[in-house]
Amino acid sequence: MTPDAPERAPRVLIADDQTLIRTGFRLILTARGIEVAGEAADGAEAVAAVRELRPDVVLMDIRMPVMDGLEATRRILAEAPGCRVLMLTTFDLARYVYTALSIGAGGSLLKDVTPEHLAAAVRLVGTGDALLAPQITRRLVERYAAEAERSIPDAPAGLAALTPREREVLTLMGRGLSNGELATELTLSEATVKSHVARVFAKPGLRDRAQAVVLAYQTGLVRPGQPRGDAVRAPGNRT
Repeated sequence: MTPDAPERAPRVLIADDQTLIRTGFRLILTARGIEVAGEAADGAEAVAAVRELRPDVVLMDIRMPVMDGLEATRRILAEAPGCRVLMLTTFDLARYVYTALSIGAGGSLLKDVTPEHLAAAVRLVGTGDALLAPQITRRLVERYAAEAERSIPDAPAGLAALTPREREVLTLMGRGLSNGELATELTLSEATVKSHVARVFAKPGLRDRAQAVVLAYQTGLVRPGQPRGDAVRAPGNRT
């Protein structure tokens, strides 16, 4: 592929028990050049459709009959780890979104998302990045991290393998900083930051930024109410 060739748009599966939601999302995505590979009306159908259609991204409702979106997400990510799941939610389902992020969902969207934001989110998650609705992210993680931490006996073994700089990067990611903001905060090039981020993902076995945020709270690197830019510096390490 030449440097100027456009990236292929992800193929999408829409899983929601409401026909109007599925139809509306299909129209929005296809009008913006994103292929909808199929639809599913419940979690079991979604799991079967992923096996058959191999979509890049699944738009997954949380509350569905037969099998809910959380169990469907667990099964899909176990069987098709390259598939990305983007949860569809409302404010009152924040607890379930937190669980979804913990098991590997790539992010969440509110169901009243604008057409432009929906298409952009699907493309972003399709590249392997994580996306969380700004209205949900920090409040959601802070609200449930302490409770989730009590139910997790041990932190992932790979966390101990992180260098001081990598722990600093994970901490700042947990506070919501983008790669560009990390580069500014740490006085590093974005290329160097991307290398650090890749190792932060690899050592504890994280799928993406969403799981990194959850891990940062679960392990106490970030605590509820802590200022976004209040970094703990890695002493003597400026690379």
